[in-house]
Amino acid sequence: MTTATLTAGGSNQSKLGAVLRVTSGNFLEQFDFFLFGFYATYIAKTFFPAQSEFASLMLTFSVFGAGFFMRPLGAIVLGAYIDEVGRRKGLIVTLSIMASGTILIAFVPGYASIGLIAPLLVLIGRLLQGFSAGAELGGVSVYLAEMATSGHKGFYTSWQSASQQVSIIVAAALGYAVNAWMTPHEIDSWGWRIPFFVGCAIVPLIFILRRSLLETEEFRNRKHRPSTREVFRSLVQNWAVVLLGMLLVALTTTTFYLITVYTPTFGRNVLKLSAADSLVVTLCVGISNFCWLPVGGTLSDRIGRHPVLLAIAVLALVTTYPALSWLAAAPSFQRMLLVLLYLSMFFGLYNGAMVATLTEVMPAHIRVASFSLAYSFATAFFGGMTPAISTYLIEVTKDKAAPGYWMSFAALCALLAILLLFRRRGAMRHN
Repeated sequence: MTTATLTAGGSNQSKLGAVLRVTSGNFLEQFDFFLFGFYATYIAKTFFPAQSEFASLMLTFSVFGAGFFMRPLGAIVLGAYIDEVGRRKGLIVTLSIMASGTILIAFVPGYASIGLIAPLLVLIGRLLQGFSAGAELGGVSVYLAEMATSGHKGFYTSWQSASQQVSIIVAAALGYAVNAWMTPHEIDSWGWRIPFFVGCAIVPLIFILRRSLLETEEFRNRKHRPSTREVFRSLVQNWAVVLLGMLLVALTTTTFYLITVYTPTFGRNVLKLSAADSLVVTLCVGISNFCWLPVGGTLSDRIGRHPVLLAIAVLALVTTYPALSWLAAAPSFQRMLLVLLYLSMFFGLYNGAMVATLTEVMPAHIRVASFSLAYSFATAFFGGMTPAISTYLIEVTKDKAAPGYWMSFAALCALLAILLLFRRRGAMRHN
């Protein structure tokens, strides 16, 4: 698949330009989420001081996870809005709310300056980000699915997550630069905020890109656009497919937050590797994810979604814990890189096929709301809680490979969803 394919289609706006415009908001969302995870130890000291490092980190990761519990609400409210008024208008609204949360977190003074107001404002910022992200990801995925050329939906929708990997690469590179140019004391006191300021600085550019986005032809040609009440009613009627969609996404979101957001903390605090090593690994993981995602999407276009999803879910279930155990037995930069690149392959191939699948199994008239709700539930109960649950499991079991239990459970949930969803689709075809 080449750039020529992306520019084909005869629209007023090139396919490549449309992909860049619509995924720009995804970049900002994941850029800030990753920074929160990478600088968790510094954020913990600044906003959530406690008697022990474990307690301080748990408070920080709990606030991080709290944003994900706002996603289902955002999916319902903003998803219904996007299904009613259109993809373009809705995605501009989600970007506005997301940018507000990003700016708030970047500029809040520490606990030492304003006391309890500091962690409260950080929490509000995370809740705003979670609310907007609830529909942002679904809106972007549906937009890409609706603009895709025939037979290439998997390839097009894979760029939703690929844009997030670019943000991981940029954020990791910024973090590496900050570590190289500043002393530990400077980073601890104020240097960790610099990447957040960079995120705020690119907000105007992303607004410009989003405002020039065109509405999808499929939505423009739709004769009936459901009201918010109709969307809510349809979501209730289709609760089973939303639940199965959530389980389908479980493996994607758990793997992603384990190998990106949690990796820096895991490398430094658990494996006792250097911050630079953890950043380099994360940077490599972002590049690996970016490469595997379109491969997974294209492969699912060629051989079908079902074989790709099934194979990766089984592999993840069987091999994740042994791989992490091998890493924990003798932690090193080389082993960490190999294991996380292995898990990155799972994420890229699975997610490349999964996003297209989710857009296909959801009812067309509530596609954004139902997709967003399924994804949001999965992110809230699986991905978003991965750093906190991993930290807790390691503390309780004293097993450094314990996050493997959590990812294996997510793989089991995904395997169940794959079997039930494709059986359901087969039954619907025969009716």
